[in-house]
Amino acid sequence: MDNEQRQNALALIQQALPDLDWTLQAPKVKRLSRDFHWFSPVLKRQLEDKQADAVVRPRSEEELRLLVKACVRHRLPLILRGGATGNYGQLVPLEGGILVDMTGFNQVCELGNGVVRAQAGIRLAEIETLTRPAGWELRCMPSTYRLASLGGLYGGGFGGIGSINYGPLGAPGNVLSVKVMTMEAEPRILHVPAPQALLLHHAYGSNGIVLEVELALAPVHQWIERLDVFDDFTDALDYANAFARSPGLVKRQLALFAAPIPSYFSHLNGHYRASQHAVISVIAQESEGFCAHLLKKYRGHSAVRQSAGEAREANASLMEYCWNHTTLHALKIDSTLTYLQTAFNYSNYRQQIIDMANLLGDEVISHIEFLRDNDGNITASGLQLVRYSTEERLNEIMTIFRNNDVKINNPHVYHIEDGKQGEIKPDVVSVKNCLDPNGLLNPGKLRGWDVRDTLTLDNNPLLLTDR
Repeated sequence: MDNEQRQNALALIQQALPDLDWTLQAPKVKRLSRDFHWFSPVLKRQLEDKQADAVVRPRSEEELRLLVKACVRHRLPLILRGGATGNYGQLVPLEGGILVDMTGFNQVCELGNGVVRAQAGIRLAEIETLTRPAGWELRCMPSTYRLASLGGLYGGGFGGIGSINYGPLGAPGNVLSVKVMTMEAEPRILHVPAPQALLLHHAYGSNGIVLEVELALAPVHQWIERLDVFDDFTDALDYANAFARSPGLVKRQLALFAAPIPSYFSHLNGHYRASQHAVISVIAQESEGFCAHLLKKYRGHSAVRQSAGEAREANASLMEYCWNHTTLHALKIDSTLTYLQTAFNYSNYRQQIIDMANLLGDEVISHIEFLRDNDGNITASGLQLVRYSTEERLNEIMTIFRNNDVKINNPHVYHIEDGKQGEIKPDVVSVKNCLDPNGLLNPGKLRGWDVRDTLTLDNNPLLLTDR
């Protein structure tokens, strides 16, 4: 559909649904059509001229249902938007259409014993505000938890704070079910239990409209946030590794930062020297006493310490220096930087981290997040900073990692399969074929949709009835 056809379709839809909350001003529509894809100079160039034709903020499922019906009737693309904190252009429309701001769906629907069910547009911090007094908190959340939405995390996220205990969001047991709306002429509402629900996870909202997510929760602890510093990188790595591999230490977050990354944390400057390496940890108050022993053993020093309650009161949590918040802090200081996403081998990640740091020097600066994988193994993922020169050199660096048996989850691509998924998955395409038969949800992002005729697809991949 060309631009003139889209504009004609949009005019007809707006005429039929005038009471919806429309945003049509081009500058505002363009701003709302952006996420943090500009972390990548490659994606920044590729997506610069992409935007929606209009934005709608539905206030109820009925309004959303009417919009879906109209888009299907006129074959106009529809793209979902949460808190817009993603990094891969998940929400950037490739073929125009209507961007649906889901933040009006922002309620906790049910809170039980260790379980919460909430609407997709709610911010993750708001969920914890409600669950914490009942003794529960999220098992997994990104460092952008204050802005990120539940649906955005589900549609485009991976791991985060809490993954040191419970693994990434997609690990078995973390997500219990989702509620979805189909992209059909007569939209259906379906309840999809796990593990089938994970077929819609990290699919950029391309194969179903997620309305609600049901999550398992973790018990609340009195957390202490720490930043400890080291003069030697290997000492910092060994401290973090010992911390990660001590099962009796109750922790929520653990990250390692090679110098000069800590110097990019401008609000913390003065607590340590620019040449020092750092480890940020979030540890339960009852376990913190062991930190002194570990620090002494690995020649470290405490630089910053605060309780999680103090951090919330000051809106200054150390967790917001971890995961891809690190890249944001660095880019504020040096706009020539970009980043990688690497997955080390759980059996020898320590040596791989050292080898890659030695091999690439200060061109690739180590930022390592410790977590459990889907099988429960303690492992490490890198969000290394890269001194960007050219796209060709960036690809060479990724090849060097792969040649050294380090997996790359490429953050410089916008196709789902070219990043974390790594391959075309027929079951993910089958879900789109079932829930979005006209291919109108976030078109262009799911490469498998373009070659679906060559795949063996399940006609009923979710094995569900309407609900």
